[in-house]
Amino acid sequence: MLHTDTTDGRGSSDDSSPTSAAQDAAGMGATGDVRRLHLVFRGEVQGVGFRWTSSRCANSVGCTGWVRNEPDWQTVTMELQGTQEQISAFFGAFAHAYARYPIEYVIDEKEDIPPVECEPDFRVRY
Repeated sequence: MLHTDTTDGRGSSDDSSPTSAAQDAAGMGATGDVRRLHLVFRGEVQGVGFRWTSSRCANSVGCTGWVRNEPDWQTVTMELQGTQEQISAFFGAFAHAYARYPIEYVIDEKEDIPPVECEPDFRVRY
């Protein structure tokens, strides 16, 4: 289950649904505008297919960027780029992918960063 604090994107123990957490993570960007989010997920994010599921979901909705495990074995870093609709669709698809096997994680960091031009797809980095 995903928990986030709606004030700054840092994790908390509130009862936010995956949909509301996705809306918070995606922010309120204008329709059609491309944005890029730098995200750090903390919790049950390594050894559960998090990177591969992220990649499949991102590519299926047309997002670009990358995801990688961090050496601390507790966090995964992601850069996710797309329109508001694509980013929201990513978080919806991701929540749906883990509906049968819920995992515990928070979005520990969230920051808008400049978009990357000519990025072909979303990839798993090592």
